[in-house]
Amino acid sequence: MCSIIGYCGPVPDRTVFDEGFSRTKSRGPDDTRVLPAGPGLLGFHRLAIMGLSPEGMQPFALGSSLAVCNGELYGFQALREDLRHRGYTFHSDSDCELLLPLYREYGTDMFAMLDAEFACVLYDGETGEFIAARDPIGIRPLYYGRDPQGTLVFASEPKNLTGLVDRIMPFPPGHYYKGGKFTCYRDMTRVKEVCRDDLETVCRTIREKLTAGVEKRLISDAPVGFLLSGGLDSSLVCAIAAQKSKTPIQTFAIGMEEDAIDLKYARETADYIGSRHTEVYMTREEVLSSLPEVVRLLGTYDITTIRASMGMYLCCKAIHKKTGLRVLLTGEISDELFGYKYTDFAPTAQAFQEEAAKRLRELHMYDVLRADRCISVNSLEARVPFGDLDFVEYVMAVDPEKKRNTYGKGKYLLRHAFEGTGLLPDSILWREKAAFSDAVGHSMVDYLKQYAESYYTDGEYQTLRQKYTHAQPFTKESLLYRELFEQYYPGQSEMVLDFWMPNKTWPGCDVNDPSARVLSNYGASGL
Repeated sequence: MCSIIGYCGPVPDRTVFDEGFSRTKSRGPDDTRVLPAGPGLLGFHRLAIMGLSPEGMQPFALGSSLAVCNGELYGFQALREDLRHRGYTFHSDSDCELLLPLYREYGTDMFAMLDAEFACVLYDGETGEFIAARDPIGIRPLYYGRDPQGTLVFASEPKNLTGLVDRIMPFPPGHYYKGGKFTCYRDMTRVKEVCRDDLETVCRTIREKLTAGVEKRLISDAPVGFLLSGGLDSSLVCAIAAQKSKTPIQTFAIGMEEDAIDLKYARETADYIGSRHTEVYMTREEVLSSLPEVVRLLGTYDITTIRASMGMYLCCKAIHKKTGLRVLLTGEISDELFGYKYTDFAPTAQAFQEEAAKRLRELHMYDVLRADRCISVNSLEARVPFGDLDFVEYVMAVDPEKKRNTYGKGKYLLRHAFEGTGLLPDSILWREKAAFSDAVGHSMVDYLKQYAESYYTDGEYQTLRQKYTHAQPFTKESLLYRELFEQYYPGQSEMVLDFWMPNKTWPGCDVNDPSARVLSNYGASGL
């Protein structure tokens, strides 16, 4: 994981610029470089993953043009060979060195060509223009704003931009910026043609495409590890990786000392696939003392995101402290495609599909944001196989009637896709869905709620929540998170659309807590 910044004009105060950029040094602790780009600046903090030599340091240059990119370009070797045949030479093994030659050859059409997780800023030395772009799901972060002189500034995280710009906003995934406007180059929620394949064909294709998505993300010049919750999604990623790896993979799980639910399932999976497994335990004191730091690193007030980040942050902190790993594969994005517990209540197939599209569009503000920040703040890189563009495009196109839970078990297509393969034990493959923030131990969420309840009187809660018109807090817990957020990002609540909550218009989903525990179909999920 790296950090980038692009100041697209004269910098009024270099000290303020440097201070802002330094806030994400943990994303790229290996090296830092800032170079003039026309009237502005491009900056890069490096975490070396592909092309570990000094020649892989950015910004990359081609003539008078420059580029910075936080990304992984999968299958870049074939693109590089094609560019070599066109007369380009390369000085490193870095995948991102391709960007300027690609831009020279294809212009902004290049972005739709990339199979990648990326955020980049380019300076075209011939035209004097700045161009920025972000991957279609928003797995890699990018934000923007304008300074008091109206100059546009792009950066990896909001914390880079506080003090530099007036209003911070997320760069829209699947878009590029050029010539004063954002243009969508790929919309992952747009289905060109519904896939009418039969059930067995759909499941076979899901299995093949997910396997390919994991396999390509194992390629790294730096050591790779895996987050393993013991749930279906992370277990599948780990099992596929273990099958493809020549040596045992390293897996990590976390839970509360007193009532961790996930740890026993993670251990069962690890034993089955033969991974080198590490368990991390957290306490009430660690959870509560880490809360301000978690809100600061996330840049959100969303309840679900903060709860689920507690375990992930503390687990990644332990990985950074105790290992030499640089890359972590995770199980995010499966829920948005195949369904949550609450999507069991979707009244129609069309409603299910519309909800999936909404969640996919907003992912960069919630689960994907959580994975990026918790991992990157600990100088690690996140890779998300369920976010593989080919995989996502296919699953989104599958007839939504097949994706609805009419089988008596959520995520049936994904489970059935690996049924009979021996990749996972049935006890894991068919385990009931449990939300990560609950499954690290119900006590963790309970401690957070109890702390918030004791922090405010009822009168204080009613008075203080009225200060906020956008995304108004609706519980004492949400007020606590909002007030912490405002300490670090005052007046920037619109960076996040709203609270991640079940669809309240559906029967059974009109609840005031995002935890699946409050739903009537939670059942055996917490066992």
